[in-house]
Amino acid sequence: MDLQGELLEHPYSVYERLRDSAPVCRISGTDGAPAWLVTRYDDVREALADPRLSLDKTNAAEGNYRGFSLPPALDANLLNMDPPDHTRIRSLVGRAFTPRRIEQLRTPIRATADRLLDALGPAGSADLVAAYAAPLPIIVICDLLGIPEDRRLDFRTWTDALIVPDPSRPEAAKAAVRAMLGFFTELMAHKRSQPADDLLSDLIAVRDGDGDRLSEDELMSLAFLILFAGYENTVQLIGNAIHTLLQHPDHLALLRKDPSRLPAAVTELMRYEGPALLAIRRFATEDITIAGVTVPAGETVLLSLSAANRDPARFSRPDALDFDRDTSGHLALGHGIHYCLGAPLARAETEIALAALLERYPTLEPVGPAPQWRQSLRARGLKELPVRYAALTGS
Repeated sequence: MDLQGELLEHPYSVYERLRDSAPVCRISGTDGAPAWLVTRYDDVREALADPRLSLDKTNAAEGNYRGFSLPPALDANLLNMDPPDHTRIRSLVGRAFTPRRIEQLRTPIRATADRLLDALGPAGSADLVAAYAAPLPIIVICDLLGIPEDRRLDFRTWTDALIVPDPSRPEAAKAAVRAMLGFFTELMAHKRSQPADDLLSDLIAVRDGDGDRLSEDELMSLAFLILFAGYENTVQLIGNAIHTLLQHPDHLALLRKDPSRLPAAVTELMRYEGPALLAIRRFATEDITIAGVTVPAGETVLLSLSAANRDPARFSRPDALDFDRDTSGHLALGHGIHYCLGAPLARAETEIALAALLERYPTLEPVGPAPQWRQSLRARGLKELPVRYAALTGS
């Protein structure tokens, strides 16, 4: 079934149709290779935790969709691993995202948000993706990793080339990969010569102190993944949340009146308009049956997080935004052992970004036609978000 065009333009209406008529169906991936798409909540949640669905590309049969490829120095990351390697590497970086560490980061995150809003000024118009949603997470994740300011390059250009490939520029993705590889090679050399009190220096110490625990490719790939995922998902979370609130002025007014509702609101915003349409592709290690459909060993399975989060069998009135609903079990950032490692940080950044924005600008409204979504089967994010804003007189 060729649904690419429809999914790019109207994902939620297509997912609704598929949940009813073909909850497990064959589609074409971005490279034209086939994959199985799963759309019902119960099936997606169960499959996310099924060890028979592997992230390791060596389990992929020839001719099936595999996602974009990276050189070995960037490809040995958690999104391509199963236990025990996945367990070993995830444990090494997990300490960076503990609740205590995230609480310690809240003050500097808020300071960063305030600086970005200071740059906007008390009134005017701006693209809140370019001016706010994008720079905030890249500053936060670079500070966490210890990446010097003069080395913070245009990551959005690179990630767009991979997540939203341009058919008219087939070499763009390869050029982005080369640029990222060169950046991380130089960065590792820099951190080895000038270690500091940051996560990247800690990971290098693990690698250099005990080579059995972290290979050079694993080290490089882990740094890439933390930066890539920590930036990409959070840009979309913040941008999507702002856009959704602008489309729901009553909900926006509710948060202005009672900011204590922000944590619950962010959870519902994640369910309603999460950062990813699909989880990372998986490969069946044996014949597996999902919703009565047999997926042969080696074939690719795509699990739709956004379709699951809009499944009326799990969430009543799923296409409505409801800050009072029970959102427990939403799948916006995955489920099981591959649940997003940086989820606590992404949630904190989104809460803080919204709080700072709403406190600063009591007048905030969209400008022009409805903003366009990035043309991606996997990611859900806006190309831009033009708004008009104004602070209180004298503030």
